[in-house]
Amino acid sequence: MSTAHDFDFFFGDWDVAHRRRLDFLDPHSGWEEFSARNRCWSLFGGAANIDEMPVPEQGWTGLTLRLFDPTTRKWSLNWSTDRTGRLFPPVFGAFGEDGRGEFHGDDTHDGKDVRVRFVWSGISRTTARWEQAFSLDGGETWVENWSMAFTRRS
Repeated sequence: MSTAHDFDFFFGDWDVAHRRRLDFLDPHSGWEEFSARNRCWSLFGGAANIDEMPVPEQGWTGLTLRLFDPTTRKWSLNWSTDRTGRLFPPVFGAFGEDGRGEFHGDDTHDGKDVRVRFVWSGISRTTARWEQAFSLDGGETWVENWSMAFTRRS
């Protein structure tokens, strides 16, 4: 069951290795790789947090606002970049007993309706992994299109 402290592991500074598909919807497209730094801090006594990620190689900065709903025991994850200045539609979900977090929502990409999945896994004191996948068939099949490997900065 998720708690208001599920993301406490993420507070602090991280190096980030990105791997992103050139075409988010094509499972056969190539990948690009780039690096970034990330800083996350707590709000609302742990029941909310923000992280900011400057990505100089790509020329943008991203951020995620995460909010824990104590009634539903679920998190909303809300992404934005300085390229758009708007929040993308949120994904909602929770962490399981195995420590893996799975979050789902709906969005559009290149004019197509997509189901979105974020997964947090491999969480330790010094590492974490995030991945994103899109589905064009309501979640029957998924195309993983972006992953980030986080390593805590010393």
